[in-house]
Amino acid sequence: MTRYVLALDQGTTSSRAILFDREGRLCAVAQREFRQHFPAPGWVEHDAQEIWETQQAVLEAAFRQADVTPNDVAAIGITNQRETTVLWDRTTGTPLARAIVWQDRRTAADCDRLRAEGHAERIRQKTGLVLDAYFSGTKLAWLLDHVPGARARAEAGELAFGTIDSWLIWNLTGGRVHATDPSNASRTLLFDIHTNAWDDELLALFRIPRVVLPDVRPSSSDFGYASIGGAEVPITGVAGDQQAALFGQACHQPGMAKNTYGTGCFLLLNTGATPVASTNRLLTTTAWQYAGGAPTYALEGSVFIGGAVVQWLRDGLRAVKTAAEVEALASEVPDAGGLYLVPAFTGLGAPHWDAYARGALLGLTRGSTIAHIARAALESIAFQSAEVLLAMERDAGTRLTELRVDGGATANDLLMQIQADLLGVPVIRPKVLETTALGAAYLAGLAVGFWKDERDIAANWAVDRVFEPTLARERAAERMAGWARAVERSKGWTTEVS
Repeated sequence: MTRYVLALDQGTTSSRAILFDREGRLCAVAQREFRQHFPAPGWVEHDAQEIWETQQAVLEAAFRQADVTPNDVAAIGITNQRETTVLWDRTTGTPLARAIVWQDRRTAADCDRLRAEGHAERIRQKTGLVLDAYFSGTKLAWLLDHVPGARARAEAGELAFGTIDSWLIWNLTGGRVHATDPSNASRTLLFDIHTNAWDDELLALFRIPRVVLPDVRPSSSDFGYASIGGAEVPITGVAGDQQAALFGQACHQPGMAKNTYGTGCFLLLNTGATPVASTNRLLTTTAWQYAGGAPTYALEGSVFIGGAVVQWLRDGLRAVKTAAEVEALASEVPDAGGLYLVPAFTGLGAPHWDAYARGALLGLTRGSTIAHIARAALESIAFQSAEVLLAMERDAGTRLTELRVDGGATANDLLMQIQADLLGVPVIRPKVLETTALGAAYLAGLAVGFWKDERDIAANWAVDRVFEPTLARERAAERMAGWARAVERSKGWTTEVS
């Protein structure tokens, strides 16, 4: 009898493999970082081949760590950084260029042109997305236009496009399966979330040949078999990282919300079978789909720089040697001393969507210290998330009573308390923080009967700590007003992104 489900969690800065048992407990975890490439201002790239190699390595390491074989694994679930765009040769499996990462802003001018031509509203109606360089459609068009011979080869059926899930599926199955799921497809600007299919009008608008696109299959269904150590293990769960985290947090009912604190911050609210159109510049996205069932939808607010601001403190300012030191440094002062750090390093996401904003540190005095900057950095994560939650409440027409949180930065107690204080609702941290990987595992396990149903999954969810708000609401409003002033000063700072 199989004892585990394997989750492959391919993130923006590292690849991980985690083995979960039937109680949703971590039985082994392996992680490996990979290089970030910044070839020009506003450009962010990954080596897709390096991503695949690191994912292979951690898969093997997780098996060794738990002393298990592929025959002990019931299924594989994949979750991934979304929107990151890969274009590869169908015959050799070789990428034609580095992957263009979701943070990359090189196509902002293309989005401006399409917006000026009046296409933004039609795109929003079909895809649920704002017209922004964040998404995959303009990235793919850029590759087809700028890699020599790529467009002609794509139209001839020689090339394959995919987000990172499709790239991993292709490699795991030895090129036998080119597929994605609705949660990832819904992030491309090419997918109609209402018809649950690639859209010819959008493909024509972005000049994308249909032949390069992957098949779209339900999130919990058959994605082929991975050949591992002579065994064939079914791949039966696929979801973009933020939708997977919503599922892993057991937010299965409409009205339940979670926030993931990773490289960016992503707050999702389950809206059930109804795609709710946002009037506050949030995204309407597909959350997941079961085989034979209708899609579940979510409202989403995307913050581009969340935990990445801590990496900047470590690698850019060299204020700390490890990310874990930031909490202690920020705790040396009772507050940020009037400082506001707006981490618009790659522009601003929801609800501003300003590709031309840039980072700003405001309120500096002679008394400002590196501890104040560290505190302002942590507060910037909480401020951005609070902005998104307020917009989400307006869209949903309801006030949330709690926020479930996950991701690496939730281990920072100070950040979680700041977040509760700004929101005015309890922030609930579960015992298992790896809910992104867990969500992918659950989707995979449900497809093969490893778990029976959503109730089976929800029974595994357990609370580690609840952070109750302690800040007076008037003071929280003052802090949010100060943040809003700082954000306005960061907007439109540059006139170009490449």
